[in-house]
Parts: sequence; C-alpha cells; structure tokens
Amino acid sequence: MPSFDIVSKVNSMEVENAVNQAQKELSTRFDFKGSGAEIVLDKYEIKLKAVDNFKIKALEEIVVGKLAKRGISMKSIDRQEAELSPLGHARQTIKIKQGIDGPTAKQISQFIRDSKLKVTAAIQGDELRVTGKSRDDLQEVIAAVRGHDFPVAVGFVNFRD
Repeated sequence: MPSFDIVSKVNSMEVENAVNQAQKELSTRFDFKGSGAEIVLDKYEIKLKAVDNFKIKALEEIVVGKLAKRGISMKSIDRQEAELSPLGHARQTIKIKQGIDGPTAKQISQFIRDSKLKVTAAIQGDELRVTGKSRDDLQEVIAAVRGHDFPVAVGFVNFRD
C-alpha cells in the first residue's frame, strides 16, 4: 500500500551554519567589542550570554535572523525568557524543536480523518505514517496538510508506492 511519513525535523547542519554566521557577526560588530557576549550551540540548544538585557535582545535578534535566512521555520524555534542575574548578567536559551509532540500529532491525525479521504494516519513516535490505497488520496492529504496551519513545521518523507 502506498504510504508516506509526516515529520517535523530541522537540518542540524543548517542550524550549525546559522550559529557560525551569528558568531562571525558578533565578532565583527562594534557594539559587542569587549563585552564578553557569546553564542554557543549545544546539540539542539543555542545558549546566549551577554552583560545586560539590551545586549541579549540584540543577540537573539542576530541568531533568529540567521536561522530564518538559512530556511529554518520559526515554528521550530522555542525562545525561552531571558534570565537576569543580580549582577546584571543575562542568559537566554533558544531551543530547536525536533519531532511532532503527542497533542500536535493527534491534531494532525484528526485533521486527516476529518478530510474524509480513504487514508489512515498512525502516530509512530515523533512522526505520523499515512497509508492509503490510492496515490492520489495521499497527494490530496499532503496538499491539505500543507495548506493548514499547524503549530509545528511539517515535512513529508518516505513516499512509497
């Protein structure tokens, strides 16, 4: 039976390239000279450190801008609140979401069921497998899911005939 998977994955190389570009811009910007600000990539977390709240907002703007230019969906980014220490130092974490969480997977599955096409959607870990007898039905599901606004960025992989 024809099938495909609905996933929400971010290319880790694109995240790494965006962080490298942001670090390069940080090193050349005049307003950050000698301030001790830094951007660190740790797996799927980007950690920002700066001397005050104003600089942490500027760092966040740089990183998010670079991520957007590299084609990473803003739905895949989870910005945490900036933490201010009593000494005035600021820290912030930007998390990169991977996979489809349970409630969102149920929402997508329900949307597919409500489309009245002859397909089935099964949740498998952090992705959804959609199967059907007709290739055309699967393509209609892809078009419908693409057209709907879900809280995660969706991608389609493993289309099998």
